[in-house]
Amino acid sequence: MKDTGSELIYEVDGVELFRYVYLPDMPTFESPKPYFHPLRTRAGHLVSSYRPNDHRWHKGLQFTASEVSGENFWGGPSYTRADQAYVGLPNNGSMRHEEWVSEGVERLTWWTQAGEHWVDETRTLAVDHGDDWWSLDFSTRLVNVRDEDLVFGSPTTNGRELAGYTGLFWRGPRDFTHGTVISPTGQAEMMGEKAPWLAYVAEHDEVDAHSTLLFVSDPDQVWFVRREPFAAVNPSFAFFEEVRLAPGQALELSHRVVVGDGAWEAERLREFA
Repeated sequence: MKDTGSELIYEVDGVELFRYVYLPDMPTFESPKPYFHPLRTRAGHLVSSYRPNDHRWHKGLQFTASEVSGENFWGGPSYTRADQAYVGLPNNGSMRHEEWVSEGVERLTWWTQAGEHWVDETRTLAVDHGDDWWSLDFSTRLVNVRDEDLVFGSPTTNGRELAGYTGLFWRGPRDFTHGTVISPTGQAEMMGEKAPWLAYVAEHDEVDAHSTLLFVSDPDQVWFVRREPFAAVNPSFAFFEEVRLAPGQALELSHRVVVGDGAWEAERLREFA
C-alpha cells in the first residue's frame, strides 16, 4: 500500500486495484468526503464511476449519509417532505480525515456546512486478494458528539418512495447499466428488500469481459440497488426507518466488497459470502 499524503494506492502484480482518496478536493455542494476510485479488477478492468454528469457527488465507492438531523453528507440537493422534491439547501456537510491511527485505521470527523462538529468516526480498512478477485473489508464506528440526539434517515424516511439510500454506496461505470443482480433467494429485483448479500454482474465495453461485485452486509440492512438508468448498490442502514443516536452513543457497521473477474455464478457467490 502506497501513501501519497492524500490517497492510498493498492497495487498487485502491476495492476492498481484501487485508490482511496482521503483528502479530496471537491465543491461544498458535493459534500466533501473520502472515496475509493478508480476500482479495478485483478485483470485491470474499471468497475467504478467518478463524478458522473447526472450526479456529480457520486464518486466510486464511498461511505456517506443522505439525511442526518437535517444535514446532507451525501452531496447534491436534499429531498424535503414539505416540498416533496429535491431542493438545494445550505446543508451540505463534510467528512474530514484527521489522521491514520495505525495501518488501515483512520480517524475522521463530520462537520455541518455551518461549521458544527457532529460525529467522530473511526474507519477500518482491510484488503485481501486471490488470482481473480480482491476484497475490501470496511467497518466504521460513528459516535454522536453533539449534546442532542442525531437522527439518521434517507429520502424515503422523508417521504420519497423507494429512495432509502444512505451508508456505503457504489456507483458503477456507464457500461454496467442493465447489469444482472444476483441475490441469495434468486430474486432479481432487490430494491427495498433485505438479504445478507447481493451481487452485481455486468459486461464491459471495449474489452471482451464481465466483472462481478459482491456486497456482504448485515442481513437487517435494506438494499438500495439500481440497474437503470445507472448501476448502483447500497446496503442502507436507514432505508425505511430512522436510526437515532443519543449523545455519546455509537453506531457500528461492517461491510465486505469483493471485486471479481468474470461473471460469477450463485454457487461461488455463496461461498464468498
